[in-house]
Amino acid sequence: MNSPGPSVRVGFGYDTHQFKKGRALWLGGIRIEHPTGLDGHSDADVLLHAICDALLGALGLGDIGMHFPDTDPKWKGADSKRLLEAVVLLVQEKGWHVGNVDCTLVMELPRIMPHVPAMRKVIAPLLGVGEDAVGIKATTNERMGFVGREEGACAYAVALVYRNP
Repeated sequence: MNSPGPSVRVGFGYDTHQFKKGRALWLGGIRIEHPTGLDGHSDADVLLHAICDALLGALGLGDIGMHFPDTDPKWKGADSKRLLEAVVLLVQEKGWHVGNVDCTLVMELPRIMPHVPAMRKVIAPLLGVGEDAVGIKATTNERMGFVGREEGACAYAVALVYRNP
């Protein structure tokens, strides 16, 4: 049942993965050269996973683990762009559209800002929005905690969805 209320909703997403040697580093749907990648059941793209969770959260549809469980072998090594496509399709099937996303990647290395334009080019069409509706920022953790020790990375995302009245 759809609850009555505003035709705009906001969701929040968060994801984290640890680094592992021998893995490719996928962030924002692009491969970035780095000595280690992020470890996970899929390609471990923390940015796309956080966006998925933000979109799912906006509609009260659970989280990425409910829809693509790491216990299901069909998601082993999955391209996170396919996961995001499936989430966007679910959002659309519920009668909603993506308005925009705003994200922050937190990691010490590699430096992210040179890669942001390429990430936006990949993410925007997956969401069905213009590149100006995809905000990506990056920061370090000032050498504090697991991120500061370069043990892993995390991402935060906020998504706005809307439906036409």
